[in-house]
Amino acid sequence: MTLTGKKMLEERLEYLIKVEREQIKNTLAEARAMGDLRENAEYHAAKERQSLNEGKIKEMQYNLSVAQVIDVSTLNGPDIKFGATVTIYDLAKEKSVTYQIVGSDEAQIKTNTTNTTSKIPFTSPLAKALIGKQQGDTVIVDAPKGKIEYEIEKVEYKEYL
Repeated sequence: MTLTGKKMLEERLEYLIKVEREQIKNTLAEARAMGDLRENAEYHAAKERQSLNEGKIKEMQYNLSVAQVIDVSTLNGPDIKFGATVTIYDLAKEKSVTYQIVGSDEAQIKTNTTNTTSKIPFTSPLAKALIGKQQGDTVIVDAPKGKIEYEIEKVEYKEYL
């Protein structure tokens, strides 16, 4: 994952531990105070929420512990590789789009930035087609609606904060 992705994942993990876990703890305490737990829908819903939250926490902790973190700003060269920001031109739609190739966890993180660059996982068909290519090359991607042809307009290496 990129440095930016690591920071965002760490922030999300901290939120789940410090905020979400505390809210669930308070909800459980309120539900217990209502009495009989066998027929207490609020209690069962809170326990399920707790289970999901703890699962997310463990998954994120594991992913961070095994992640290979790459500082994209130290990368360069004409070849597209992990971390590259690539502007491609869709020949059929006559439209340019910019993507950054990132790790799977990072691609799933939602950001509220005004950045128009979408993050795609390196495991996606588009990223697989782009990796190893250079500016000016044409790639064909097998998509559910058929083959899509793109021309690579620009390759950059920069971190997005």
